[in-house]
Amino acid sequence: MQPSVVSVVMPVYNAEAWLRHSIDSVLQQTHAALELIAIDDGSIDRSWEILQEAARDDARIKPLQLARNAGVAAARNAGLAAANGGHVAFLDSDDWWHPRKLEWQLGQMIATGAQVSYGAYDRVSSQGRLLSQVRPRPEVDYRDMLRSNHIGHLTGMYARNLGAVEFQRVGHEDYVFWLDLVRRAGHAICIDAPTPLASYLVREGSVSSNKLRAAAWQWQIYRRIERLGLLSSAIYMSHYAWHAVHKRK
Repeated sequence: MQPSVVSVVMPVYNAEAWLRHSIDSVLQQTHAALELIAIDDGSIDRSWEILQEAARDDARIKPLQLARNAGVAAARNAGLAAANGGHVAFLDSDDWWHPRKLEWQLGQMIATGAQVSYGAYDRVSSQGRLLSQVRPRPEVDYRDMLRSNHIGHLTGMYARNLGAVEFQRVGHEDYVFWLDLVRRAGHAICIDAPTPLASYLVREGSVSSNKLRAAAWQWQIYRRIERLGLLSSAIYMSHYAWHAVHKRK
C-alpha cells in the first residue's frame, strides 16, 4: 500500500462518448499521486481502445478488462482488488471532477483524521445545463445514512485502513457500500470547498432516474440487507422519501 496515493476506481461500459472527458478530469488533478484503475465491463464500443490509448500516454492509468459484462458491482470490485493506494475514490465514466477535488479531500481527511468523506456536486444535463446542486450536511453517521444517502458516489473517498470491503450485487449498491463504511468509521465528513467537487451527468431513462425502482430498492436494503424491522423500515423510508424531494436545490 502506498499511503500518499489515491486509487481511483472507474467502471466503464460503452462509454466512448464521455470517457475521455472523465479520464482527463482525473489526470488533471492537482494531487498528482494517484492511480486510475479503469475496468472495462465488456464494452462493445471503443471504450477499451480509448482506455488503452490513454494508458500509453499516462502510466498512472491501469486498464483492466473483464472477460464478459458482469455489472457495475463486479467491475468496481475488480478495481478494488487492484488498488494500491492508501485512500480510494470513485468516478463513473460519464461524470467528472473539479481539478482540486482530491487535493481538498485528502488534505481535510488527513487534517481531521476522518476515514470517510464526501462533498457537494452538480447535476448536469447532457447538453451541459445545470439541473440542480446537491449540498450535503457537514457530517453524517450511520443513522443519518439510513434516512438518506448523503454520500454522492462520485465524491466519496475512504481510507483503506477501514478494512476490505466489496460492492454487493443489489440495487443501490453504492448506497449499501457507503452505509457499511460509515458504520465502520463511525461518521463521515463533508469536504469544505469553495465549489462543488464534481459534476454528475443526468441522462433521461438512466437507472438512477427511475424513482419507483429506486424506492423499491431502498425498501429491500432496509429489510434484507440492514435487517431492520417493519416499523423501523417504514420510518426510515419516510425520511428517505422526504430527503429525495428536498436535498436538491
